[in-house]
Amino acid sequence: MASEDFESQENELLALSSIYGEDVFLRAETVLGGELRIFLDLPAGFTVRGTHIKTGSGGTGPGECVVVQHLPPLVMNFELPSDYPSTSPPQFTISCKWLSREQLSWLCHTMDELWQENRGMEILYTWSQFLKEDTLDFLRIAPPLEVKSIAGGTTRKRDHGKTVRAEAGPEDLVKTAAVDGGRAGLSQPPAAHGEAKRHKRVPGDVRLLDPRAIQTCESWSSLYGELLDYDQAQRQKVFSARVFSCHICLCEKLGSSCVNLSGCEHVYCRDCLSAYFQLQIQEGNVHSLTCPEPKCQTVATPSQVRELVGEELFSRYDRLLLQSSLDLMADVVYCPRTSCQTPVLLEPNKTMGHCPQCKFAFCNVCRHAYHGISACIIKSENLENILKKYNNADAASRAFLEQRYGKHTIKRAIEEVHSKDWLAQNAKACPRCCTNIQKVDGCNKMTCSSCQLYFCWLCLKELSRANPYSHFNEARSPCFNRLFQGGEGDDDFFLEGSDSDEDDGDDINDEENFAQLLRAL
Repeated sequence: MASEDFESQENELLALSSIYGEDVFLRAETVLGGELRIFLDLPAGFTVRGTHIKTGSGGTGPGECVVVQHLPPLVMNFELPSDYPSTSPPQFTISCKWLSREQLSWLCHTMDELWQENRGMEILYTWSQFLKEDTLDFLRIAPPLEVKSIAGGTTRKRDHGKTVRAEAGPEDLVKTAAVDGGRAGLSQPPAAHGEAKRHKRVPGDVRLLDPRAIQTCESWSSLYGELLDYDQAQRQKVFSARVFSCHICLCEKLGSSCVNLSGCEHVYCRDCLSAYFQLQIQEGNVHSLTCPEPKCQTVATPSQVRELVGEELFSRYDRLLLQSSLDLMADVVYCPRTSCQTPVLLEPNKTMGHCPQCKFAFCNVCRHAYHGISACIIKSENLENILKKYNNADAASRAFLEQRYGKHTIKRAIEEVHSKDWLAQNAKACPRCCTNIQKVDGCNKMTCSSCQLYFCWLCLKELSRANPYSHFNEARSPCFNRLFQGGEGDDDFFLEGSDSDEDDGDDINDEENFAQLLRAL
């Protein structure tokens, strides 16, 4: 090895170490060489589309285009011969997951041309810049990058270590849309290096796959998912290295200590968002695990919730979320046994429910054991008549009613009727989930504590989440200018000659009668 060549090699490797970080350049320990990982600069809005080929008919199904910011790098492994750079070029291989061997062979061919143009000079940096900046244009790669996989596990043996002739088939599973609407194929060479910059010659028609071109995809069927996973991991890596200002505590923290909900750009530190989610779950507001930013409705994913609140609270969140979802389903009820309470799916037009957990068969109308075609023990429409009879009956008649329906059943019926009367006078049902809502004070724009629906207290109409107050501002609305009607300070509450005193007296009498009935039982 000439001393000039050795000195040039050492200087070049030292320069690469200074220019690139360890995530890009790794120098070999035993030989003069190393590994360069080339991360391509993707244009904004670059997309990847997975396309599935059916082996039976050969038809291609459309895939979804996903915007990516990162693709797995091209990896160049090289070793410097003793007479480099004076005489011989570096010995190298290029490997990649998402480029075919044909495309990698074109890159190898162009790198050979670059060496011929710069013979006697250090070439590694020139190669790395060509791969980083010109690969997409040179290979005519424009979005969407189509990733095709063979269904049914079809495989093809490769002759590793030998130069084989390219054929149409699974070898070129990754194809890209050309700028002119065609395809960058084996029979038509891609744009020459410098075509856009130096307008030089187009390389010859290379029909042989270069042995230095290595395709490293382990499974074509999983390549599309691997590309998306890699992009997500790289985005998280970039996010973790940046500094953000938390929108809650306003402290500046590294992204590794912050959370960005999928679907919005608002960033919060983990401590603040964790405390916010924990409070919502403890209060049962499982539908409120959204971005804390006003007017932002981005919902946290289950994996983000689990990471922020821990397993114990996440179990409660998962249980309450399932329960609230089942409550909105008309064909799902809960087992009447208080020790069970398992959700039961009802058959259409059937009154019998059968608990899959405790095997209890019950009537869905009266919630008692299933009684076939016999009438329910207490029908809801007869509750008031039964209670009226019980209230006006003498001791013997009350004893008969208690024996017929059961003392506990009558007591519970009295409580339910009293509760219904109170709810009818003091509450209204949510238009969506029918949860009873009581208005204490404030405006007539209400929020359901169960399903978070916005609705009007006066007409029970569902309100827009984007602008719920437009209902009270539109002249054609029946509730126009009635946002605070009936609230605290409303004139209707201070009209002279009102019968509020009489109503209060009736309420007192009802309470006394109710208490007497319960004491009698």
